[in-house]
Parts: sequence; structure tokens; C-alpha cells
Amino acid sequence: MSLLQVKNLVVEFPGRRGTLRALDDISFDIAPGEILGVVGESGAGKSLTGAAIIGLLEPPGRVAGGEIVLEGQRIDHLPHEQMRHIRGRKIGAIFQDPLTSLNPLYTVGRQLMETIQTHLPVSAAEARQRAINLLKDTGIPAAEQRIDHYPHQFSGGMRQRVVIALALAAEPKLIVADEPTTALDVSIQAQIIQLLKRVCRERGAAVMLITHDMGVIAETCDRVAVMYAGRVAEIGPVHEVINHPAHPYTAGLMAAIPDMASDRDELYQIDGAMPRLNAIPPGCAFNPRCPHGFQARCRTERPELMPAGATRAACWLHAPDGLVKPIVRESVA
Repeated sequence: MSLLQVKNLVVEFPGRRGTLRALDDISFDIAPGEILGVVGESGAGKSLTGAAIIGLLEPPGRVAGGEIVLEGQRIDHLPHEQMRHIRGRKIGAIFQDPLTSLNPLYTVGRQLMETIQTHLPVSAAEARQRAINLLKDTGIPAAEQRIDHYPHQFSGGMRQRVVIALALAAEPKLIVADEPTTALDVSIQAQIIQLLKRVCRERGAAVMLITHDMGVIAETCDRVAVMYAGRVAEIGPVHEVINHPAHPYTAGLMAAIPDMASDRDELYQIDGAMPRLNAIPPGCAFNPRCPHGFQARCRTERPELMPAGATRAACWLHAPDGLVKPIVRESVA
């Protein structure tokens, strides 16, 4: 049974020159206790997907189609006040910059206690003890004293731990973590990753981890969804996607990662750039950058996710009818 189901999600931004479609028919699910990684270049729609699930789309952005279902309840069309309660109680959020989540004028203890008492029926003394325990669980030393400190008195890594404690305060079933390790140094990144994995294991929470770092994905996630131009290009078990990518875009991302065992002088790069929202090509959005050439099908028909070994990929290379034969334009090595 899936904890979260995203079904054919469409997000649009109306404007004076027309409506831009930023997410186009996104579908995936996350099971309890599972970590799903969402990866792709800047502009792929990763953070926007997280914002739509949390209910924090910036106006004039709107969910224009599809459904978001959490524990069997549809949440994409709920009134603001009702969604605010769900956001704290059932969905926790971790953002890239912890200072955007913490009020500099309040102690971290006050912020934790307010969140706890808003969503759980506990006294002030119980909320304080629960806040201390959360700080301990997230690896903050001397939590009994640190609870009365202000955000500026914590280092970047410690602030991120406080934000994780804040996200866990009401014991949510789903955690949406948007680039939670990007601003941290490598050693702190590893600690935060281990913390997320332990939270998932011990609390049975599902985690949606948004990042552009394939190393973090490989270390943390059970499955991964690769996004391109507002669509899911490939989704499957993380080790299969990394070691046997089925979509040319995924293969390009993996080839661009430096390999310590390789003696190449230059890193591989994917030619071109992510298309603008008002210039997404027809057919497969990746076709202008793809190293494989097809008949007209690739440029005119949009591929849906289809079985590709142990994963699913939106690529005509895996067409079940076998009508499309790839023509290699040039070597991608």
C-alpha cells in the first residue's frame, strides 16, 4: 500500500502571454519507510513537484490536473487552513537553507514546542521534553542547554539538524526534503544522510529526497525518479538506474560523473541545455539533445513510461512494438 500517490500531476503558471506548463503528467508513489530520490538538472521540476505536494506553490502557480493522494486522502484541492494542518501533522518539510525555516527571533526550543503543541495534544512541559528528545535524536549535543539557544548560535550543519527535528516534531508520515545537504560540507552531508536513513527506518516515515547529487541518491535512496523538462524520464530501483540507465538522459547524467578509475582528460557533457517552458519541443522533450536519432516518431510522439528492464523509461528505445530502431549519430563515450 502506497503512503503517497501522485497521479498525472500537472502544474501550470498562467501569464499575460499564455499559460506555461511546468509539470506535465507526473506520476509516482512512495511506500511507508521508503526513500524516493528525485534528480535532474536545474529547471527539471524537482522542487516544484515537492512544493505541489506540500501545498506551497508560489502564485500564480496552480495544480491544473491530476491528483495527490496521502494515506488514501486527496490533498491537492484542500482549503488553505486544512492543508496547513496536514502540512505540519502528516507532511514534514526540510529545505536547502535552514535559515528560511527558522525564525531568528525565537529560540529553537520555542519553535519546536509551538509546532508540537499545534499538532499534538500535549502540555508545555511534555512539549519541551519532546523537543529535547528530538534534538538528541538528531545528534545535537547538550540538548538540554541548546534548546534555549537561537538559530544564529548554531553552525550550518547543526541548524539543518534543528530543521530536521522541526520536520519530525509532529511525527509526520511523509518528509519532503528539498536539497537538504547542498549547503553543507561533505562530512556533515554524510551525517545528515545517515540521520535521514535512520529516521526512515525507525519511524517508518516515507521520504521524498530532492537533489541534483547522484552520490547522495546512491547512498540514501531505495528508488530514484529522473526528471527532465517537467516530466519523469526514468524511474526504478536506485542501483539499476545508476548502473544500467535505460534512458539516454540518465545515461548522460551518469557519464558526466567524474570516475577516479578513468584516465579521460575531459568530462563527458550532454550537449545543449534544458528547454525553456515556452519552447519544449514536441514528441520526446529530450530529442534535440539525444545522441540517438530515430524516425519521425521521436520528434512527434511523446513517449510514456514503459518497461525497460528493471526500470521504466520514457524512451522509444524500449517501444514494445519494436517499430523504432535507433540510429547512432555519434559516439557518446
